Amino acid sequence: MTVIQKKQTNPIAHLSAEQIEELGHELDAIRQSILDSRGADDAAYIRKAIKTQRSLEAASRAVLLFSVFPPAWFVGTAGLSVSKILENMEIGHNILHGQWDWMRDPKIHSTTWEWDSATPAEQWKHSHNELHHTYTNVIGKDNDLGYGIMRVDEDQPWHPFHLGQPFWNFVNMVFFEYGIAAYDLELGATIAKKKTKDPEFQRRLKQVLGKIKKQAAKDYVVHPAFSIPTGSFLPTLAANFTANVVRNVWSHSVIICGHFPEGVETFEKRSIDGETRGDWYLRQMLGSANISGSKALHVMTGNLSHQIEHHIFPDLPSNRYAEIAPQVQALFAKYGLNYHTAPMAKQVYSAWHKVVRLSLPNGWLATTKPANAPQQLAMLYKMSTGGAKVRRAAQARLTQQARKAA
Repeated sequence: MTVIQKKQTNPIAHLSAEQIEELGHELDAIRQSILDSRGADDAAYIRKAIKTQRSLEAASRAVLLFSVFPPAWFVGTAGLSVSKILENMEIGHNILHGQWDWMRDPKIHSTTWEWDSATPAEQWKHSHNELHHTYTNVIGKDNDLGYGIMRVDEDQPWHPFHLGQPFWNFVNMVFFEYGIAAYDLELGATIAKKKTKDPEFQRRLKQVLGKIKKQAAKDYVVHPAFSIPTGSFLPTLAANFTANVVRNVWSHSVIICGHFPEGVETFEKRSIDGETRGDWYLRQMLGSANISGSKALHVMTGNLSHQIEHHIFPDLPSNRYAEIAPQVQALFAKYGLNYHTAPMAKQVYSAWHKVVRLSLPNGWLATTKPANAPQQLAMLYKMSTGGAKVRRAAQARLTQQARKAA
């Protein structure tokens, strides 16, 4: 079981209510120190990031005017891919969190910024800032945990359709911006509840379709059209599609590293009843994971490589996360908590391993060896084609075998 409240060894059982509140006070002090020291250097950072991104995009699109020549195609596509990643991760994501609202610059403000993504900023801010960051890793409350299409915890009943979740996750990764748009729109739930005619849903759907139309026109009509005189229409169209896919794959990979690797904690819905400020901090700390790496990696992830620090302080400027990370890690050590960090390749592997593991019945992957593979596959077939009674009986056997193997 991964829900922290049902673990045999609860990683926070050693903390008293008083210690949790003291932890909260210490984190408040770190946050206040950054709020008090924000200034010209921080403002210069985000303005430089925006200027760099826009210059890189303009230069890449200029090169793509001659993308009929392979070297120009590769250079332009690479530059445009990096540009789109920077715009979404370090710039758009963090501006929409309100990290730069203190500058009072209407051009760099969460209420006016619209990003290069299929999902409208207004809808994303609701689903991400208001819901995900409030109910982080609470099963049944945080839909970012699996995006409503994947099984994310052993306590969730297994059904045969979960076998497809590695494929769904792959498709979601390739077309991530559209998956997020559908998720922000709550498309699946709305269809299931037969509320597609609801006026509010229709308003939001119109907003999403309008944004998608605008994005598609920019990338697949306007900019390729500029390349017609050089015979580069199709190569430029292909370059734009490739850059969008690269951006989607990168963004998805960064985001699943933040909350989905093995060892990241999930929480029961009832556990947040009466939650204090200290409790909220603790949930963010244990429900997030970092990516270790270079400064360039941190920038390319939008500093979501410091996911722990971001979830504790979502409204602090992203360029300050590296500065406070050692202080936060010291508090983890002080209070006997696990600071979950690893290189990106390891975190991505761990997250995908969890996707595959939870697509199968509990214990199936752990108990399957080359020697017993035929029998295990036969059991999986029976569980997939049989009814609920067959699944329960087979699951009980699997659980017993897994316990013995452990």
